[in-house]
Amino acid sequence: MNKYFILALFGQLLASISQIMLKKSAGKKYTSFIREYLNVLVIGGYILMVVSMLIAIICYGGLGYMNVIVLEPLGYIIVMILSRYIFGEKFDKAKISGMSLIVLGIIVYYIK
Repeated sequence: MNKYFILALFGQLLASISQIMLKKSAGKKYTSFIREYLNVLVIGGYILMVVSMLIAIICYGGLGYMNVIVLEPLGYIIVMILSRYIFGEKFDKAKISGMSLIVLGIIVYYIK
């Protein structure tokens, strides 16, 4: 397996974790406007997002543009799975269908 492929998957995991951190922060009440934006969850979330973007840029050199873009939707699946365990969100038929279509699309692209 290509090292850039694994790096791209790791970048998607970091981006998904950052989304969860930002969602968790959005669900909290803060005493001031400044604390709402300058807290560990928000700053950490944005740092992870920047790191994941840098990883994606590195991966463009090793995988090519289309291969990295095809892996991007995996972030949706990772966020749904993390939301299930962190926020207790349920999977419904629409979410399962969407995840299945994403995985099927990736498989079809790479089998070509």
